[in-house]
Amino acid sequence: MATFVIAIPGTFTNGISGSSRGALRRELAPRHTDLSESEGLDLLTVLEDDTFSVRLEVEAPDRYEAKLRATSLVSHALREAGIPEDEAPLGPPAVTGMEGEA
Repeated sequence: MATFVIAIPGTFTNGISGSSRGALRRELAPRHTDLSESEGLDLLTVLEDDTFSVRLEVEAPDRYEAKLRATSLVSHALREAGIPEDEAPLGPPAVTGMEGEA
């Protein structure tokens, strides 16, 4: 198993309110580990054009599984924050870092 840092882009098609943004950050907070905090990793970045990027860490045996787990976690966090899937379509995940052996 290895720890992977995965970036997942997306777009808020109807924008995002401050309360929804806060709820999403709270849902993602458990994925903010000592490693990501020490590296200054920002879990959620939202740009002025309502595009966003989520960066989180996942434990997985390989890159493929890491991408699947990260996408599932982000989809779940969006739902739990009350953001419908069709209002925040996700782009393809990318591995941006890795620690350990995969």
